Amino acid sequence: MKPTVLQILPELDCGGVERGTLDVASELVRRGHRSIVISGPGRLVPELIDSGSEHINLPVGKKSLISAVTLIPTLRKLFEEEPIDVIHARSRLPAWLAYLAWKKLKPENKPIFITTVHGPYTVNRYSKIMTVGQRVIATSEYIKKYILDNYPTVDEKNIEVIHRGISRNSYPFKYKPSCDWLTEWNKQYPELNNKFIITLPARITRWKGHNDFVDIITRANTMGLNVHGLIAGGTEPNKERYLQELKSIIEQNKMGDHFTFAGHRDDMKDIMSISNIVLSLAKIPEAFGRTALEALFLGVPVIAYDHGGAAEVLSELFPKGKAKPLSVDSVVSLISEFYETMPEVPERNSFTLETMLDKTISIYNSFY
Repeated sequence: MKPTVLQILPELDCGGVERGTLDVASELVRRGHRSIVISGPGRLVPELIDSGSEHINLPVGKKSLISAVTLIPTLRKLFEEEPIDVIHARSRLPAWLAYLAWKKLKPENKPIFITTVHGPYTVNRYSKIMTVGQRVIATSEYIKKYILDNYPTVDEKNIEVIHRGISRNSYPFKYKPSCDWLTEWNKQYPELNNKFIITLPARITRWKGHNDFVDIITRANTMGLNVHGLIAGGTEPNKERYLQELKSIIEQNKMGDHFTFAGHRDDMKDIMSISNIVLSLAKIPEAFGRTALEALFLGVPVIAYDHGGAAEVLSELFPKGKAKPLSVDSVVSLISEFYETMPEVPERNSFTLETMLDKTISIYNSFY
């Protein structure tokens, strides 16, 4: 028997959770399962449907108590009428709605209830819903520790660590951009031609470490390293002030010629591939170091603060790039070493999309 799997999340617009949902849904269909996704609308819905999954459009991500309560009977009716074997909740509000509907089902009709903890949520009763699954997936050892430290009633045996993975086809080792892309890039950013480029691929927000990045590039140049800092990431309207703060610091230090703000880009693979070093400077430990992993897949050296999911990625694949958490001095020291002798990134990589899909679908099948 190949179980029918229903995944539920707020919407299908963009982001790691959404992409992971699509990857699992597509693989389920490829393996002959029925795949259903409940979410609000989003840019990824057509891709989901084209890959063979079914989409049910419900506003399960709208944080309105009245709207949420009215959806519970709808979900219960759906769970009763459809031959669903597994419910996989990937976000807190949808998890609550699905759980309350699931709890009211007759025992003989109850699907398996699975949750994925995608991040270190604020510790409270609302977040605890992500730990009540009959199997709880943690996206890193860091997240597993977060669960056990903050929710001691959770049975460790029910937690399965499944790191997010990347497709080697999408991120081939030693990838090179097309000539057309390079021509357009050099035309748009001539100041980057023949420069030693250090890239921070992160949207403009304080916790992503942009202040540290500005300090790092400034110090490196003061030491005589001719490096150029490239910030590739968009700015939300409420972060414009922070962006101006960064630019002011750069101008005060007379470092304007050593920084480029590229804004939001849809060609991050190309940008990382032409970078000499990619940095990951999150102030708060992240659940999983996807940016670091993408760069390493491409064969680009990464320097990252040694905490959270990024630490697990670098420990496994590129330990030379681990910097003391929140230490600008540690990052600058590593940049200096890499500037003199660039270490090779190994092609071997265990954080593959195929591994993530195999482990996830194995959990679904383990109950049947």
